[in-house]
Amino acid sequence: MAHHNTVFAQLLKYIPRHEFETLANQHHTGRRFRTASRWSQFVAMALAQLSGRTSLRDIVANLSVQAHRLYHLGSAVLSRSNLSRINEHKPYALYEALFEKLLTRCQAMAPRHGFRFRNKLYSLDASTVDLCLSLFPWANFRTTKGAIKLHVGLDHDGYLPEFATLTDGKTTDIAAGRVLAFPTGSIVVYDRGYTDYEWYNQLTQKSIFFVTRLKKNAQYRVVKRQQVARNQGLSSDQIIEFTGIQARKKCPIRLRRIGYRDPQTGKHYVFLTNHFTLSAKTIADIYKQRWQIELFFKWIKQNLKIKTFLGTSKNAVMTQIWIALCVYLLLAFIKFQSTLDNSMRQILQLLQINLFEKHDLYTLLRGNPPDKKMVNSNQLAFL
Repeated sequence: MAHHNTVFAQLLKYIPRHEFETLANQHHTGRRFRTASRWSQFVAMALAQLSGRTSLRDIVANLSVQAHRLYHLGSAVLSRSNLSRINEHKPYALYEALFEKLLTRCQAMAPRHGFRFRNKLYSLDASTVDLCLSLFPWANFRTTKGAIKLHVGLDHDGYLPEFATLTDGKTTDIAAGRVLAFPTGSIVVYDRGYTDYEWYNQLTQKSIFFVTRLKKNAQYRVVKRQQVARNQGLSSDQIIEFTGIQARKKCPIRLRRIGYRDPQTGKHYVFLTNHFTLSAKTIADIYKQRWQIELFFKWIKQNLKIKTFLGTSKNAVMTQIWIALCVYLLLAFIKFQSTLDNSMRQILQLLQINLFEKHDLYTLLRGNPPDKKMVNSNQLAFL
């Protein structure tokens, strides 16, 4: 029988230890550790994300039970106070940098989006994480409510959060969107929360395409009308210019307006884009794919721990969220490498109940029966 390390150890091997330690040294402040380490912190917090642990005491108790197996992970058992102190004070920037490393590896294996065009496709949106203002006084949002925002530019190649930014709850979606550096030639799809005529012009000048919905009160004139396939739900395909004083000043370019009625819901949509060569139906299908970012936010909130927090400082909250995003990328990497049809949720569920079992990771994902355990020769002698 082949020897296998624990499933958790096999998972962590996808983070080369020397690369992690290099990042840890770059983002270290304060005194050197005696027994604790940033790697031990990551092991503990990643375990919390994968197994659904809800408190520091719960995490430490779980690790203490598995203390004899932590040696093979290169980790030590942290006390509750040690783990809390590291979360509170050691810079979360380490895990932001680790996220970038993992993202690069995932992108090399990610499947392409399902459209025929070669352009990169991104969905842009933000999700608010509510916080109790009395416990998190730094997270000002409203008079009696605290919050932070997770802004994500989701790459449709593998549905990876290529652009991820954490801000306070007051930061508007468009303010965070403006600073994202999308690659030239990419297509960015977003809802009306990102309406900014000046930004439309800036994206066009950078040769970045966008697909969004036109505001109902937008003032424009039709420059040209194009034929549409009404049997595909299309109602119009027009070239327009804005006529409003401010809109015309901020966005003096011509854009494309497309009307589409969803055959399933009967709802009518009006899309706005600066892409003039793709078919009108493709533009409508691109906007429909924006729903994937809503599914992304729903998935991480339901399956990872980013709604209840193990510390109250800003650093502790940021640390927990960035580690959750790193765990998401680890799961995505396994999914890409296994080339199986398992959903991310199915992979997570299998990991949760087998983290410290000694099975081959990919055999487990394929659903093959585990290897039979060899009988100890001393037991045979006794019998």
